[in-house]
Amino acid sequence: MGSIEFLVIVLNLVIVFVAYLSVYPKLAGNSFNRISFYDIFASGLALVIVGSKYWGTGQEFSLIFGQVNWFWFTLITYALIEIPVMLWYFRKNKVEVKIKS
Repeated sequence: MGSIEFLVIVLNLVIVFVAYLSVYPKLAGNSFNRISFYDIFASGLALVIVGSKYWGTGQEFSLIFGQVNWFWFTLITYALIEIPVMLWYFRKNKVEVKIKS
């Protein structure tokens, strides 16, 4: 893994930890719908930052299973970083997932 991949992973780490340790407790609390709403912006921020640098460059990023473009690398690594942090936050704040039909 090269330095480009490392920088994207660090960016994702920073965004996820700022979101779950600072923004979500203040703005979303234990509301699943609010967390989901704000998470669209958090993950979108990562995509916009990385996309502003690599959109249209053809730069490939290395994942365990092969080469992908910037979009998929950012999205997959963001999700892999976010899932354990999200599960911790949900348990800590007793967030209930309520799906309305």
